[in-house]
Amino acid sequence: MKFGFDNHQNHGDHCSECHSSASTIATISAALSADPDIDSSAIEIRMLGPVVLLEGYITNSADREKAISLAAMIVGPENVQDRMLSRFPTQ
Repeated sequence: MKFGFDNHQNHGDHCSECHSSASTIATISAALSADPDIDSSAIEIRMLGPVVLLEGYITNSADREKAISLAAMIVGPENVQDRMLSRFPTQ
């Protein structure tokens, strides 16, 4: 699965020229939803300038790593901020 730019170094430049925050959020949301190995139902995606903020809740560390990795493929690792909180399901 491939998303985003080949060159992440100039993501800030691309943000203003090629796509809006809404399309970036939609692309990341689609990537998270398309991955069967991650529960992204409680993850919220926001933008602060060129930086993607991943907020909400995850139920395991693998979901955290996968969400960060997918967002980084789209905007570059330097443009992803992890604000997700761990929440373990009740049994």
